[in-house]
Amino acid sequence: MESILEVCHLKKYYHSKKGEMLALKDIHFALYPGEILSIVGPSGCGKSTILSILSGLISPSSGTIKYSPAIKIAYMLQDDCLLPFKTVLDNCLLGLKLTHSLTEESKDYVLHLLNTYGLKDVIHQYPSQLSGGMRQRCALIRTLALKPDILLLDEATSALDYQSSLIISNDIYQIIKEEKKTAIVVTHDIPLAISLSDRIIVLSNHPAIIKSIYPISFDSSFTPIERRSNPQFTNYYEKIWRDLDVTL
Repeated sequence: MESILEVCHLKKYYHSKKGEMLALKDIHFALYPGEILSIVGPSGCGKSTILSILSGLISPSSGTIKYSPAIKIAYMLQDDCLLPFKTVLDNCLLGLKLTHSLTEESKDYVLHLLNTYGLKDVIHQYPSQLSGGMRQRCALIRTLALKPDILLLDEATSALDYQSSLIISNDIYQIIKEEKKTAIVVTHDIPLAISLSDRIIVLSNHPAIIKSIYPISFDSSFTPIERRSNPQFTNYYEKIWRDLDVTL
């Protein structure tokens, strides 16, 4: 299968009063259509820096990123960034308005997503009236409204309690697969990565290099929660944990 994105020998330096710091040393990987690829690594190793480069928010110091033609990328930040004075529907339409692409057809698509993924009864409510999981679902639908080919998700469940995190991980998986999207997920949460992903990249401490890449294979019918109760789950967890440079 041909990749839709290829990162080639990516390197990133940061400059400060203390001097130059190498954050990413030599990052090289490909992304394939329909895949959920997770990136895990120690805190501060540069996981989010990779997403910022892929989204165009910052530039690499060297290396290249090759995209398939006409690929659209959307970046969902760790914070849901919902505007408190706008309703759920207005928040979900915001990206379309800002890009001057709001039409009856695109609005109907957003309403379809809201109806399909459990928010149809709250479209006229405000963010303060929603649970944390519902806010994250709203933020994801706002991102999907632009019909991107690739979703970049940065710590999408880190602000949620454990139960809400389990529920939203199921929602994210279902939405990405049913809407036939491709995603890169950055997370410090190894169980979340295993429960969602088709492949997992493990980064070293900074300057980050790729220590290993694990294909994740479960029955295609399994939900993320069902993956967690499968015996393979523990095997993946132990391998990835051993690869992380962490100090207890």
